[in-house]
Amino acid sequence: MTNPFPGMNPYLESPELWPQVHHLLISSIFESLVPQLLPKYIVDIEKRVYELSGDNSLLVGIPDVTVQRSPSPTNPTSSNVAVAAPPVTALKVRLPVPVEFREAYLEVRDTATREVVTVIEVLSPANKRPGKGREMYEAKREKVFGSRTHMVEIDLLRSYQPLPVFGNDIEASYRILVSRGNQRPLADLYLFNLPDMIPPFPLPLRAGDAEPIVDLQALLNGVYDRAAYDITLDYTAELVPALSETDAVWADSLLEERGLKGRSQITTDS
Repeated sequence: MTNPFPGMNPYLESPELWPQVHHLLISSIFESLVPQLLPKYIVDIEKRVYELSGDNSLLVGIPDVTVQRSPSPTNPTSSNVAVAAPPVTALKVRLPVPVEFREAYLEVRDTATREVVTVIEVLSPANKRPGKGREMYEAKREKVFGSRTHMVEIDLLRSYQPLPVFGNDIEASYRILVSRGNQRPLADLYLFNLPDMIPPFPLPLRAGDAEPIVDLQALLNGVYDRAAYDITLDYTAELVPALSETDAVWADSLLEERGLKGRSQITTDS
């Protein structure tokens, strides 16, 4: 069975599953663009590597290190034999060790000069979650915005606050930003929600060159099929992050109609 959702599948947003989805989607975009852009452009898969630790790591809310002493016996009996003090009982705790993140993104380069023409980012939770990861990504984003390089930013995650843009007061679950270096500070923002298909968008290139249309919906559906998510996904499990009440009712109805009998978790603050 193919992806049962018409657009983004919210079950793919699971923190445990998303790293694999991200990797496969980046690879699919790469594979689809290479034959369309040759010979004038080449596409490279680049990696951003950094470490997060402490409050910025995945181990947030680590318990304090504490010790407990064994309780003293009640009604001890007298004895002339020396007795060792009861041993201290150690608790197992987890330490805020550094967590290494490896994030892949794409660069479209001029074949002759190797100059970066367009950067394509598919956001991960570390890019949106408050802390060092978001700060580092925003710094990279601002650097691109200050150049003539085009940028495409794909956000298929409902969790955390979206990356900042001005002039948009419409709330949406998902978004695609297409920023052309020669049109800044203006950019094109594609907004869509759970019941919507993912909109196709043009890949910005140099003036005068034909721009391929990226059909992200088809690419995501292809990832779903090749990874056999129809078999491995549990549509009876609670969603993380949870859906709004309206979306949860809609998703339940959709999954029941397709015989998947899913039950989506409903947020209490919606």
